[in-house]
Amino acid sequence: MPEQPPEVRQKNFDEVPYGYSPETAMLEASRCIQCKKPRCVAGCPVGIDIPGFIKAIEEGDFPESIRILKESNALPAVCGRVCPQEDQCEILCVLSVKQEPVAIGRLERFAADWEREHGQVKLPKVAPPTGKKVAVVGAGPAGLTVAGDLIVKGHDVTIFEALHKPGGVLVYGIPEFRLPNDIVEFEINNLEKLGVKVINNAVIGKTFTIQELLEEEGFDSVFLGVGAGLPWFMGIPGENLNGVYSANEYLTRSNLMGGYDFPRYDTPLKKGRRVAIIGGGNVAMDAARTAKRLGAESIVVYRRSKKEMPARIEEIHHAEEEGIEFHFLTAPVRILGNDEGAVIGMECLTMELGEPDDSGRRRPVPIKGSEYILDVDVVIVSVGTGSNPLLTKSTPGLELNKWDYIVVDEKTGATSIPGVYAGGDIVRGAATVILAMGDGRMASGAMHRYLMGEDEPEDEAGDEAGES
Repeated sequence: MPEQPPEVRQKNFDEVPYGYSPETAMLEASRCIQCKKPRCVAGCPVGIDIPGFIKAIEEGDFPESIRILKESNALPAVCGRVCPQEDQCEILCVLSVKQEPVAIGRLERFAADWEREHGQVKLPKVAPPTGKKVAVVGAGPAGLTVAGDLIVKGHDVTIFEALHKPGGVLVYGIPEFRLPNDIVEFEINNLEKLGVKVINNAVIGKTFTIQELLEEEGFDSVFLGVGAGLPWFMGIPGENLNGVYSANEYLTRSNLMGGYDFPRYDTPLKKGRRVAIIGGGNVAMDAARTAKRLGAESIVVYRRSKKEMPARIEEIHHAEEEGIEFHFLTAPVRILGNDEGAVIGMECLTMELGEPDDSGRRRPVPIKGSEYILDVDVVIVSVGTGSNPLLTKSTPGLELNKWDYIVVDEKTGATSIPGVYAGGDIVRGAATVILAMGDGRMASGAMHRYLMGEDEPEDEAGDEAGES
């Protein structure tokens, strides 16, 4: 796929890949051999008819292609950009045995972009009103999927979003150069055209409790898709210094609040001269590439080797092309500050790989006496996130596991409270956009059955809830 040259894109926030032309898309689609038993479909969390939409592209029938996609995926323009196809559908493509797999994600993006750019959007037909009201808590990928599914079934759907703009991680966590905000806005606008109501600045657990939604606000069912937005830190000295950010705060300030364009947007964000990003996932790559675009020397510090990095290969490749510096087998032990409480450096320890741990990756082991000081003035911590307790702790009777994630029936998404369902990161822990959407798709079907009286509430929660 053609894309901006590294020396150009590292100075702007425009999307990096340009996307396929119709001719290129049709040529790539022609590589699909249309397997009778397509393994790629089994790798898709929402079960897209992958051979079907690709065949339509090959034949130049782009409207048919997007129609097939939207039968299973409400956000194809999003998933085509940020989903890890290389670990899901594309890894199962039979062509990958001897050559590159069919570029399923890029073709998905092409079909969605073609629809939007050519004004060919066809909204689904909405069923007659059922008289049932549904509250969706969280306007991220899981919540948007539930809202889209249930509005077309005739239910009255209201999304409650804690931030001032809907989209969840799609708008606060993923930079413009990977997922332009106007694409997310376009999809949300389509939901609103279907009748979905979006209420921003509504912190469920404070503005309303789940009980109040059910008992006082007249909602018949509630879906919890609040994500896992509580940042983790490492517990090392100096993490309270000025210039230390969680990746969540750093990216939210930049992506959602325009901090990259201060002072035009009144959101201060310390740009830094040399910025250290601690971690090796996609969020760390996003933070590192953002810091680079803000003019800093950007340094990724990761305690294992490149082979063990959980970030997508494409994201690591783009970061390397853009001049991001990588310090592998390196662990921070303390952050250094001056008399004014500002970051002036970070003490690191060199590691070596030992035996595999529970994740299957080789455990990093410190090398005694290998300490050194890394010259940095901003540190971004990207070592994972957990469950924000605001909603879960304010909801009596909501069963949680030992990590404080919501326990659900793995076949329906039903929680321990009748009529309340959950999905996405608040159930799984930090995962992918498409897995959250898959949870939303599963839960929306169960919620519809519950609302229409097709399942008894106890069947939804069941004994299996405690096993997931």
